Amino acid sequence: MASSGLQLLGFFLSLVGLATTVGATLMVEWKKQYQGKTHRIYEGLWMTCSGNERTTCEFHQYLLKLPTEVQATRAVMLLSIFLSAVALLVSTVGMKCTRFMDSKDESKSTTAMVGGIMFMVAGLLTLIITSWYVKMIVQNFSDSNRLQSFEFGNAVFVSWAGGLLTLGGGAFLGCRRCSQSQSISSNHLLSTSQQRSNYV
Repeated sequence: MASSGLQLLGFFLSLVGLATTVGATLMVEWKKQYQGKTHRIYEGLWMTCSGNERTTCEFHQYLLKLPTEVQATRAVMLLSIFLSAVALLVSTVGMKCTRFMDSKDESKSTTAMVGGIMFMVAGLLTLIITSWYVKMIVQNFSDSNRLQSFEFGNAVFVSWAGGLLTLGGGAFLGCRRCSQSQSISSNHLLSTSQQRSNYV
């Protein structure tokens, strides 16, 4: 099993990544458009905001009328958040600093690894769907009139950051090779100490 410090680092990174992904999903500035110098339009996965100094926001009322990139990104981001939430519970059970399954070291190690893999899958989903969303926005921007098209906003960068943090945290949680090297070195030290005690 991986060291407790490594697991705590992975758990903390994954937790921050999950919070960042949730924040990105709720943000409005996935798309942005400027009309003139003052009028701004922001479009998110759940609502659209527009205005000059004061902005008014409206929730999307018709799901089927939304652009394809908005529908797909909304669905995959929710799936990523769900996987991260389940991975949070699974990895909590498998971490060394918790008292769950203390009598079953191998099962506890496997549980922590499964939680880390789920975090990695969630992070990959976030990175893939966000990159595809940016690709669609850039493609629409180049194909249409630039004065009437949207650009991608700050929520994209927040989503990328959340995906990277979740992916990195899951990699630390699922690091089983590190644990194997630690167990081999500890067994080697134990065997050598026993051999020396036999000579006394």
